[in-house]
Amino acid sequence: MQAQLAERTADLQRIKAEYDNYRKRVQRDRLAIREIAVANVLGGLLPVLDAIDQAREHGDVDPGLRAVADVLETQLATLGLQEVGTPGERFDPTRHEAISYQRSDKVDQPTCTTVHRTGYRVGQHLLRPAQVAVSEPPDQEEPG
Repeated sequence: MQAQLAERTADLQRIKAEYDNYRKRVQRDRLAIREIAVANVLGGLLPVLDAIDQAREHGDVDPGLRAVADVLETQLATLGLQEVGTPGERFDPTRHEAISYQRSDKVDQPTCTTVHRTGYRVGQHLLRPAQVAVSEPPDQEEPG
């Protein structure tokens, strides 16, 4: 009787552990699907953000559009949308797309000098790399 009780207890513990693992896996899958869905929606809104940026550059933003743009950007940020690429930032080919290149004695490492198009990411997902102009220090001549 004791042996059967021990066997049933072990079976129950094994089943409980399998169920706990299943529950954790389902939760991870749900989070991953949510992240992908949010990334897809945010990726679809990038042309809207580009149009707002272009309007701002040309001074075509009236107070009504400015208010809508501010609310939109705030709400997108609450969903995790983050800008990628700022002038002065170290060039990283995994987050930046270099569209021009020059040498400059004003930098000591490959550096983004101008952002032509802002990049975006959500969480660990890069939705779009930033298009940047890159400056790199001149080659150091080795003595000898």
